[in-house]
Amino acid sequence: MFRRPLLASLLLGIASATGFAPLGWWPLALLCFAGLFALVHAAPTLRSALLRGWLFGLGHFTLGDNWIQHAFDFQDKMPPALGYAAVVLLALYLAVYPALAMGAAWAFARKVKPRSGWVEPDLGYVLAGAAAWTVTEWLRGVAFTGYPWNPLAVVWVPVPGVRNLATLIGTYALSGVTVAVAGSLYLAFQRQYRPLLVAAVALLALNLAWSDRCDRIRCISTASGKEVVIVQPNIGQDAVGRPDYAEYLLNRMIALSGKPGALPRLFVWPEGMVDYFVEDGYPVQWYRQDPRLVRARIGAVLGPWDQALIGGNALEFGRDNQLQGAGNSVWALGPDGMLGGRYDKAHLVPYGEYLPMRTLLAPLGLARLVMGDVDFLPGPGPRAIAVPGFGNAGIQICYEIIFSGQIVDEAHRPDFLFNPSNDAWFGSWGPPQHLAQARLRAIEEGLPILRSTPTGISALIDGHGRLLGTIPPNQAGAIRLPLPRPLPPTLFSRTGNWMVLLVAALTGLFAIAYRRFAR
Repeated sequence: MFRRPLLASLLLGIASATGFAPLGWWPLALLCFAGLFALVHAAPTLRSALLRGWLFGLGHFTLGDNWIQHAFDFQDKMPPALGYAAVVLLALYLAVYPALAMGAAWAFARKVKPRSGWVEPDLGYVLAGAAAWTVTEWLRGVAFTGYPWNPLAVVWVPVPGVRNLATLIGTYALSGVTVAVAGSLYLAFQRQYRPLLVAAVALLALNLAWSDRCDRIRCISTASGKEVVIVQPNIGQDAVGRPDYAEYLLNRMIALSGKPGALPRLFVWPEGMVDYFVEDGYPVQWYRQDPRLVRARIGAVLGPWDQALIGGNALEFGRDNQLQGAGNSVWALGPDGMLGGRYDKAHLVPYGEYLPMRTLLAPLGLARLVMGDVDFLPGPGPRAIAVPGFGNAGIQICYEIIFSGQIVDEAHRPDFLFNPSNDAWFGSWGPPQHLAQARLRAIEEGLPILRSTPTGISALIDGHGRLLGTIPPNQAGAIRLPLPRPLPPTLFSRTGNWMVLLVAALTGLFAIAYRRFAR
């Protein structure tokens, strides 16, 4: 079928990444995964099956994560060309997970080998691949601090009925369903049409019935009687070198926040947009402006019932006022200029916000990858902070929002999620991919998400993953809309990733049952 299976694996992997934003060619992605099933099934040995899966993953992740290179364009300590190597090096590791999934599928298909040496592809093979993909994608999200960027399920975000499956089974299991659909395409090319027919009918029914029910009954956004103001200043990383950077940021954010209106307002600013320190109690030499004055300037634009969620850096000191580290933080702030609850980012970016094994790697020069002179310190994990008049806010800073099943304080379910981010680092591919993944989190948890970034894409997302308002990339402005109410907890929000493992186990059992029945 393929004269050069290794090259075909790599090219299909590259093409499959076009299923993600910003292109969104999800039918092509399904066809590419169907081709992967064909390539792996035709592999003569387990080693060759693993290699074909790995090459597919190498192409898939290299194109899908190309936005990482753009971060090096703003890194003075590293040459921009190193960004291309970083993308490929990361893909070399990430490709291990598709290789493991496809290797498991191949081994399952060869469990009963006839004398002829050829094993006919069947539904059991496809289901085994889907189960293995579900597990390995979950592993990618938790191993070595986790990197679950662009789970396969995110290709369904433009398809309302199918994406709503995430409310029941979560993202990773929906990725497994996606692999099974692609496998049914492969079986159809083998003249086994029944799995594809079942998959097509099921997807069509979901897209019609669930979307219709959503629009007419459950998905009507009910205004909470409060307004949210999501600010996007259109300030990129090239502005960091300005001598008046901190003052420029503050003035810009205040000007875009607007004036008090009839409704109580909650205005939210992007990650790190307050470049002054706002907490009291630091050694005086660390302040460029009195933190009380900074807070008062922000509070002055708030009405008596308004609140703000602002992002900046907190400092942590040890004995003798020695700086120990920093926090990537969000605070609630009221019209009196007083700080409320504080959230510190827990899921930090290795080699970006901290240097793992610093004592070993710093002498090798790798400390230059970290932007500051000290590491950021991780917070305690998902935690809701009280915002007077607006309920509990769950905070997920930047890429924390991509971790399915790990974003909500289970003991104190929030009324909404706030996802401040700085996507100005990540070119034209990173921001729409980040937004698509945030929409999946809203669907999984049934919670609205307020997403504010410096250069886009900022958005207000309701609990069904719908975009109620957006600001396009590279434009300044503010979204001013009623804050949606939270939906009742979804099945996935109650079970978390235990549901993912359950679905994977059931899929594997179905594969075994089918094989035995067919035998």
